[in-house]
Amino acid sequence: MKLEMPALQDARVLVVGDIMLDRYYHGETSRISPEAPVAVVNVEGQEDRPGGAGNVALNLAALGAAATLMGVVGRDPTADSLRERLAAAGVRCDFFESSKKPTITKLRVISKHQQLLRLDFEKEFDVSDTSGIADSVEEKLLNSQILVLSDYSKGTLRAPADLIAIARRLKVPVIVDPKGKDFEKYRGATLITPNLPEFEAVVGVCKTEEELVDKGHNLMSSLQLESILITRGENGMTLLRSDASELHLPAKAQEVYDVTGAGDTVVAVLAAVIAVAKTLSQQSLADATRIANLAAGLAVGKLGTAAISGPELRRAVRDEQNSGKGVMSAAQLEATVRDAKADGERIVFTNGCFDVIHAGHVGYLTEARQLGDRLVVAINDDLSVARLKGSGRPINPVDRRMAVLAGLEAVDWVVSFDSDTPESLLKELRPDVLVKGGDYAIEGVVGGDFVKSYGGDVKVLNFIDDCSTSAIVDKIHELSS
Repeated sequence: MKLEMPALQDARVLVVGDIMLDRYYHGETSRISPEAPVAVVNVEGQEDRPGGAGNVALNLAALGAAATLMGVVGRDPTADSLRERLAAAGVRCDFFESSKKPTITKLRVISKHQQLLRLDFEKEFDVSDTSGIADSVEEKLLNSQILVLSDYSKGTLRAPADLIAIARRLKVPVIVDPKGKDFEKYRGATLITPNLPEFEAVVGVCKTEEELVDKGHNLMSSLQLESILITRGENGMTLLRSDASELHLPAKAQEVYDVTGAGDTVVAVLAAVIAVAKTLSQQSLADATRIANLAAGLAVGKLGTAAISGPELRRAVRDEQNSGKGVMSAAQLEATVRDAKADGERIVFTNGCFDVIHAGHVGYLTEARQLGDRLVVAINDDLSVARLKGSGRPINPVDRRMAVLAGLEAVDWVVSFDSDTPESLLKELRPDVLVKGGDYAIEGVVGGDFVKSYGGDVKVLNFIDDCSTSAIVDKIHELSS
């Protein structure tokens, strides 16, 4: 089944958990300290990012989802900084403030893309700091499609079972990123996402794949879980479901810079995809896992707790399905072109019947592709070809014409349309260049005035002399008569 990127902008996710600030000091290292056998880092810059549950919410916002974040912070400037950064990213913050304990901060020293040192500034929050969270969660869940519990064992999630019970009563799925050896407190969750060391700390060492699967199913049964996703670093991920076979996915990272926050990215993507699924089925859960696995590969290729954007993830999904080039629906093409433009790519558009592909077409399309970074070819469907060309046309049905065009090196994307002209497509795509081939005057190119109205270019290119579909069809008729 083809993997599709869902409309993550429609997701509404409530994230509850431990919020912290990740602070990075960046600098060059060129010598060892004379005082001790440690590297000396000449600090050149400082960077602050939301971490923990904050990073989950940040990833959701970057994907385009509506994220609400709830947790405990200190009454201090660090919390103010977190609010500002999260709000700027579009995250709604509902913080509970502790007057006695500081906002948790983790400081990392980075040099040459390597983490040299980490310092933690934290005091665990207690019951008095978390009073009222359950009531607030119940209220927020009335407008949420899914609940994420991001547990870093810092005190915010002292009673996760209560929150799970509230969500299940409201028929809201629950994803838990667990910590510690006590998974009993996550009983009844829809999905938990331990990494392999966390999983083995609870069930024991798994020496084989079979042992991992068996112990996972036993854990699911004992805790009444619907599924478990075990993240396994360089060995990818394993999804276990109560009534389906296991799903093993290999790691997708090409180069690993930093694994910090990769688990948060996985949880965010899972939550967003599940939130917008029409039904929470075995297939939708498998698709969510596949997309999350792609996101994890992107995350570890970045330094620190860097969020993955919606366009980045869409491109990864297309590449995974070899659909970065090829035949697309109008809706798919619109999203694809939008992402390409966001990357600064110049879009070239042409259209026609392309009934019998010949050397003139190939030369023309090759020349058109050189006018920009991407070439879109829009072709008339069978009914519109018949209206334009008359009885007996098209020679080749639309699916075959699209397949041939998609196989040409010069062509990036192929789409069909059912009207006589591509004007509606042009209005949706707004290409940088509109190209036609043949004996056209620029003034006569359909859609040319519209493209020019927003600053686009219109070009007319010539076919190879004496090379046309009509001439080929006439020659065939001549030879067969």
